[in-house]
Amino acid sequence: MKNDIHPDYHMITVKMTDGTTYETRSTYGKEGDTLVLDIDPTVHPAWTGGNARLMDTGGRVSKFKKKYEGLGF
Repeated sequence: MKNDIHPDYHMITVKMTDGTTYETRSTYGKEGDTLVLDIDPTVHPAWTGGNARLMDTGGRVSKFKKKYEGLGF
């Protein structure tokens, strides 16, 4: 393998939506950084049973619906 082509693999802290944290190894950021999750397995409908709706923080869903409203979606 070639030297110095792989990203740095180090310890980071992951903060869940409920405030709990855990440490894991990742290539995200720098050593000791914190990754704050907007959606995680504790709140995502795919893991919780499905009838909760995701927040459309960037307007992407409404933009999609407006763009394709004439097609019957």
